[in-house]
Amino acid sequence: MNSQITHMTLNGCTNVAVRNFKLVAPKNSANTDGFDVQLSTGVTFTGSTVQTGDDCVAIGLVLATFSSPNFLLAQVMVIGSLAKELNEDGVENVTLSSSVFTGTQNGVRIKSWARPSTGFVKNVFFQDLIMKNVQNPIIIDQKYCPDHQDCLTEHSGVKISQVTYKNIQGTSETKQAMKLVCSKSNPCTDITLQDIKLTYKKGTPATSYCFNARGTIVSVLFNLLAV
Repeated sequence: MNSQITHMTLNGCTNVAVRNFKLVAPKNSANTDGFDVQLSTGVTFTGSTVQTGDDCVAIGLVLATFSSPNFLLAQVMVIGSLAKELNEDGVENVTLSSSVFTGTQNGVRIKSWARPSTGFVKNVFFQDLIMKNVQNPIIIDQKYCPDHQDCLTEHSGVKISQVTYKNIQGTSETKQAMKLVCSKSNPCTDITLQDIKLTYKKGTPATSYCFNARGTIVSVLFNLLAV
């Protein structure tokens, strides 16, 4: 509770199981990530509740599985930010399933700086997720640049591919429920959207925006009034 910064960090770990954690910090507390995972493989999270002021889960250079966590208040499932350095490893084989997002700033997010990079994101599954009044339920942002400083180019070198969004339902706090902004030089490929039903909670149609994203759409419903 109320960590000064990240609550739990896994760095350079192999085959770790994290079960039934509860991490809590005020909504307006800066940099109070829940779980930060990097340079690790075989990490599994189950049955946890995270209510923090920043990312609930931040992933960098990792292979991990998350099942049945509950996320509240903050930003939630973030892969990145990547492309901080030119020579980076990648993120692959990540699964997030059977999770609930309540009142969070973001839902599932992949972000990279618009810089040259050897990094990549591939084989990622976001599935069986419920969004409850989430500001930005689905985001890919390859123009990440907080405060508009140190952004060297408009082209991210990070290659994003084989990302599946399946059975994601609920309400968006903002009208734009999905935003996929991929790199100009390295478009996102093999993006699958299946059984997506996100509505705008205030009773007007939800919208989506895609830029340089290529893939498959199966049963995706925006522009529906919230019930």
